[in-house]
Amino acid sequence: MVAPFCWYELMTSDTDAARKFYGEVVGWKDQDMSGAMPYFQFLAPGGAPVSGVLGITPEMVSQGARPGWVGYVAVDDVEATTAKAAELGGTVYRPPSDIPGVGRFSVVGDPFGAIVMPFRAGPQFSMPPAGDGPGFIGWRELMAGDLEGAWAFYTALFGWTKDMDHDMGPMGAYRLFKTGGDNAVGGMMTKPAELPASFWTYYVSVDGIRAATDRLTAGGGKVMNGPMPVPGGDWIVQAMDPQGAMFALTSRTE
Repeated sequence: MVAPFCWYELMTSDTDAARKFYGEVVGWKDQDMSGAMPYFQFLAPGGAPVSGVLGITPEMVSQGARPGWVGYVAVDDVEATTAKAAELGGTVYRPPSDIPGVGRFSVVGDPFGAIVMPFRAGPQFSMPPAGDGPGFIGWRELMAGDLEGAWAFYTALFGWTKDMDHDMGPMGAYRLFKTGGDNAVGGMMTKPAELPASFWTYYVSVDGIRAATDRLTAGGGKVMNGPMPVPGGDWIVQAMDPQGAMFALTSRTE
Protein backbone atom coordinates (compact mmCIF):
# COMPACT_ATOMS: atom_id res chain seq x y z
CA MET A 1 0.00 0.00 0.00
CA VAL A 2 1.16 3.55 -0.76
CA ALA A 3 0.71 5.91 2.19
CA PRO A 4 -0.21 9.54 1.35
CA PHE A 5 0.05 12.67 3.44
CA CYS A 6 -3.30 13.23 5.14
CA TRP A 7 -2.99 16.16 7.57
CA TYR A 8 -0.72 19.03 8.55
CA GLU A 9 -0.24 20.71 11.88
CA LEU A 10 1.37 23.89 13.13
CA MET A 11 2.94 23.81 16.58
CA THR A 12 3.40 27.39 17.70
CA SER A 13 4.22 29.57 20.68
CA ASP A 14 1.21 31.84 20.06
CA THR A 15 -1.93 30.28 18.59
CA ASP A 16 -3.88 33.55 18.49
CA ALA A 17 -1.15 35.33 16.53
CA ALA A 18 -0.71 32.35 14.19
CA ARG A 19 -4.43 32.19 13.45
CA LYS A 20 -4.46 35.89 12.58
CA PHE A 21 -1.29 35.67 10.43
CA TYR A 22 -2.30 32.66 8.32
CA GLY A 23 -5.84 33.96 7.99
CA GLU A 24 -4.53 37.18 6.46
CA VAL A 25 -1.83 35.58 4.31
CA VAL A 26 -3.59 32.54 2.83
CA GLY A 27 -7.25 33.21 3.59
CA TRP A 28 -7.75 30.46 6.15
CA LYS A 29 -10.62 30.67 8.61
CA ASP A 30 -10.31 28.75 11.85
CA GLN A 31 -12.62 26.52 13.86
CA ASP A 32 -12.28 25.78 17.57
CA MET A 33 -11.94 22.01 18.05
CA SER A 34 -10.58 22.14 21.60
CA GLY A 35 -10.98 19.14 23.86
CA ALA A 36 -8.51 18.21 26.56
CA MET A 37 -6.24 20.90 25.15
CA PRO A 38 -6.78 23.97 22.94
CA TYR A 39 -6.84 23.03 19.26
CA PHE A 40 -8.03 24.84 16.14
CA GLN A 41 -8.57 23.69 12.58
CA PHE A 42 -7.60 25.88 9.66
CA LEU A 43 -10.24 25.89 6.91
CA ALA A 44 -9.69 26.60 3.21
CA PRO A 45 -11.75 29.45 1.70
CA GLY A 46 -14.49 26.97 0.76
CA GLY A 47 -14.70 25.66 4.33
CA ALA A 48 -12.79 22.37 3.96
CA PRO A 49 -10.46 21.48 6.87
CA VAL A 50 -6.82 21.69 5.78
CA SER A 51 -4.64 21.66 8.89
CA GLY A 52 -4.56 22.23 12.61
CA VAL A 53 -2.79 24.51 15.07
CA LEU A 54 -1.90 23.91 18.70
CA GLY A 55 0.29 25.58 21.28
CA ILE A 56 3.67 24.32 22.39
CA THR A 57 3.48 23.41 26.07
CA PRO A 58 6.28 24.13 28.58
CA GLU A 59 6.95 20.39 28.66
CA MET A 60 7.43 20.37 24.88
CA VAL A 61 9.79 23.35 25.12
CA SER A 62 11.84 21.55 27.77
CA GLN A 63 12.20 18.66 25.31
CA GLY A 64 13.48 20.97 22.58
CA ALA A 65 10.25 21.73 20.69
CA ARG A 66 10.19 24.89 18.60
CA PRO A 67 7.52 26.42 16.33
CA GLY A 68 7.15 24.42 13.15
CA TRP A 69 4.92 22.52 10.75
CA VAL A 70 4.59 18.72 10.73
CA GLY A 71 2.90 16.33 8.30
CA TYR A 72 0.85 13.22 9.04
CA VAL A 73 0.97 10.20 6.72
CA ALA A 74 -1.99 7.79 6.55
CA VAL A 75 -0.95 4.19 7.26
CA ASP A 76 -2.80 0.93 7.91
CA ASP A 77 -0.89 0.02 11.06
CA VAL A 78 0.84 2.64 13.20
CA GLU A 79 2.66 0.07 15.35
CA ALA A 80 4.09 -1.80 12.38
CA THR A 81 5.05 1.41 10.57
CA THR A 82 6.77 2.80 13.65
CA ALA A 83 8.74 -0.41 14.19
CA LYS A 84 9.74 -0.47 10.54
CA ALA A 85 10.92 3.14 10.69
CA ALA A 86 13.31 2.16 13.48
CA GLU A 87 14.49 -0.89 11.52
CA LEU A 88 15.24 1.37 8.54
CA GLY A 89 17.48 3.60 10.63
CA GLY A 90 14.93 6.16 11.74
CA THR A 91 14.29 7.44 15.25
CA VAL A 92 11.07 7.00 17.22
CA TYR A 93 10.44 10.28 19.04
CA ARG A 94 7.02 9.26 20.33
CA PRO A 95 5.70 5.69 20.39
CA PRO A 96 2.20 4.93 19.07
CA SER A 97 -0.35 6.92 21.06
CA ASP A 98 -4.09 7.53 20.90
CA ILE A 99 -5.86 10.79 20.12
CA PRO A 100 -9.22 10.14 21.82
CA GLY A 101 -12.03 10.02 19.29
CA VAL A 102 -9.69 10.65 16.38
CA GLY A 103 -7.11 7.94 15.86
CA ARG A 104 -3.62 6.71 16.61
CA PHE A 105 -0.27 8.25 15.70
CA SER A 106 3.45 8.22 16.37
CA VAL A 107 6.32 10.63 15.74
CA VAL A 108 9.31 9.33 13.81
CA GLY A 109 12.40 10.86 12.28
CA ASP A 110 14.04 9.65 9.11
CA PRO A 111 17.74 8.64 9.32
CA PHE A 112 18.74 12.28 8.91
CA GLY A 113 16.30 13.74 11.45
CA ALA A 114 13.35 15.03 9.39
CA ILE A 115 10.05 14.39 11.19
CA VAL A 116 6.92 12.66 9.90
CA MET A 117 3.92 11.33 11.81
CA PRO A 118 2.31 7.99 10.84
CA PHE A 119 -1.44 8.12 11.50
CA ARG A 120 -4.47 5.85 11.34
CA ALA A 121 -7.97 7.26 11.81
CA GLY A 122 -10.23 5.64 14.38
CA PRO A 123 -13.43 3.81 13.39
CA GLN A 124 -15.65 6.80 14.14
CA PHE A 125 -13.44 9.39 12.46
CA SER A 126 -12.97 10.28 8.80
CA MET A 127 -10.10 12.40 7.56
CA PRO A 128 -11.19 15.25 5.28
CA PRO A 129 -10.54 14.50 1.59
CA ALA A 130 -7.52 16.06 -0.05
CA GLY A 131 -8.26 19.25 -1.94
CA ASP A 132 -6.62 21.39 -4.59
CA GLY A 133 -6.40 25.11 -5.21
CA PRO A 134 -5.98 28.19 -2.98
CA GLY A 135 -5.88 27.35 0.72
CA PHE A 136 -4.82 23.72 0.30
CA ILE A 137 -1.37 22.23 0.69
CA GLY A 138 0.00 22.23 -2.85
CA TRP A 139 3.49 20.75 -2.39
CA ARG A 140 5.64 18.89 0.15
CA GLU A 141 9.41 19.26 0.09
CA LEU A 142 12.21 17.49 1.94
CA MET A 143 15.66 18.97 2.37
CA ALA A 144 17.30 15.58 2.95
CA GLY A 145 20.54 14.81 4.68
CA ASP A 146 21.21 12.58 1.68
CA LEU A 147 18.77 12.17 -1.20
CA GLU A 148 19.34 8.50 -1.93
CA GLY A 149 19.46 7.54 1.74
CA ALA A 150 16.23 9.41 2.47
CA TRP A 151 14.60 8.03 -0.67
CA ALA A 152 15.38 4.45 0.40
CA PHE A 153 13.76 5.15 3.78
CA TYR A 154 10.53 6.69 2.49
CA THR A 155 9.99 4.22 -0.34
CA ALA A 156 10.45 1.28 2.03
CA LEU A 157 8.29 2.82 4.76
CA PHE A 158 5.45 4.40 2.78
CA GLY A 159 5.70 2.93 -0.73
CA TRP A 160 6.22 6.29 -2.42
CA THR A 161 7.29 6.16 -6.05
CA LYS A 162 9.60 8.26 -8.18
CA ASP A 163 8.09 10.58 -10.78
CA MET A 164 11.25 12.13 -12.23
CA ASP A 165 14.51 13.86 -11.35
CA HIS A 166 15.29 17.48 -12.19
CA ASP A 167 19.01 18.14 -12.72
CA MET A 168 19.94 21.02 -10.41
CA GLY A 169 23.56 21.20 -11.58
CA PRO A 170 26.03 21.46 -8.66
CA MET A 171 23.11 21.06 -6.22
CA GLY A 172 22.37 17.57 -7.54
CA ALA A 173 19.00 16.03 -8.35
CA TYR A 174 15.60 17.28 -7.24
CA ARG A 175 13.41 14.18 -7.12
CA LEU A 176 9.66 14.45 -7.64
CA PHE A 177 7.63 11.73 -5.94
CA LYS A 178 4.11 10.32 -5.96
CA THR A 179 2.05 8.98 -3.07
CA GLY A 180 -0.38 6.83 -5.00
CA GLY A 181 -1.95 9.20 -7.52
CA ASP A 182 -1.06 10.05 -11.09
CA ASN A 183 0.75 13.29 -10.30
CA ALA A 184 3.79 14.22 -8.25
CA VAL A 185 2.86 15.71 -4.86
CA GLY A 186 6.30 16.71 -3.62
CA GLY A 187 10.03 16.73 -4.09
CA MET A 188 13.24 16.05 -2.22
CA MET A 189 16.93 16.77 -2.62
CA THR A 190 20.16 16.62 -0.67
CA LYS A 191 20.18 19.76 1.44
CA PRO A 192 22.80 22.45 0.85
CA ALA A 193 25.73 22.17 3.27
CA GLU A 194 24.85 25.49 4.92
CA LEU A 195 21.52 24.16 6.19
CA PRO A 196 22.12 22.72 9.66
CA ALA A 197 19.38 20.08 9.62
CA SER A 198 17.12 18.00 7.40
CA PHE A 199 13.47 19.09 7.38
CA TRP A 200 10.13 19.03 5.56
CA THR A 201 8.50 22.21 4.23
CA TYR A 202 4.81 22.41 3.30
CA TYR A 203 3.63 24.80 0.57
CA VAL A 204 0.20 26.43 0.78
CA SER A 205 -1.44 27.29 -2.55
CA VAL A 206 -2.42 30.92 -3.01
CA ASP A 207 -3.87 33.00 -5.83
CA GLY A 208 -0.98 35.27 -6.89
CA ILE A 209 2.46 34.97 -5.28
CA ARG A 210 3.35 38.69 -5.25
CA ALA A 211 0.22 39.79 -3.43
CA ALA A 212 0.54 36.91 -0.95
CA THR A 213 4.18 37.84 -0.29
CA ASP A 214 3.12 41.42 0.43
CA ARG A 215 0.56 40.12 2.94
CA LEU A 216 3.20 37.87 4.47
CA THR A 217 5.66 40.67 5.13
CA ALA A 218 2.93 43.06 6.26
CA GLY A 219 1.85 40.47 8.83
CA GLY A 220 5.32 40.19 10.33
CA GLY A 221 6.58 37.16 8.41
CA LYS A 222 10.05 36.97 6.90
CA VAL A 223 10.87 36.00 3.32
CA MET A 224 13.71 33.46 3.23
CA ASN A 225 13.83 32.82 -0.52
CA GLY A 226 11.89 34.17 -3.50
CA PRO A 227 9.40 34.90 -4.87
CA MET A 228 10.70 32.97 -7.88
CA PRO A 229 9.47 30.78 -10.73
CA VAL A 230 10.12 27.03 -10.67
CA PRO A 231 10.11 24.40 -13.43
CA GLY A 232 6.57 23.80 -14.63
CA GLY A 233 5.60 27.46 -14.50
CA ASP A 234 4.55 27.85 -10.86
CA TRP A 235 5.82 30.53 -8.48
CA ILE A 236 7.01 29.98 -4.91
CA VAL A 237 8.20 31.88 -1.87
CA GLN A 238 9.81 30.29 1.19
CA ALA A 239 9.26 32.07 4.47
CA MET A 240 9.15 32.10 8.26
CA ASP A 241 6.06 33.10 10.20
CA PRO A 242 6.27 35.63 13.08
CA GLN A 243 6.72 32.84 15.65
CA GLY A 244 9.60 31.23 13.72
CA ALA A 245 7.89 28.36 11.89
CA MET A 246 9.15 27.66 8.37
CA PHE A 247 6.51 27.41 5.62
CA ALA A 248 6.13 28.23 1.93
CA LEU A 249 3.58 29.45 -0.59
CA THR A 250 2.98 28.32 -4.15
CA SER A 251 0.90 29.84 -6.91
CA ARG A 252 0.20 29.22 -10.58
CA THR A 253 0.46 32.96 -11.18
CA GLU A 254 2.90 35.69 -10.27
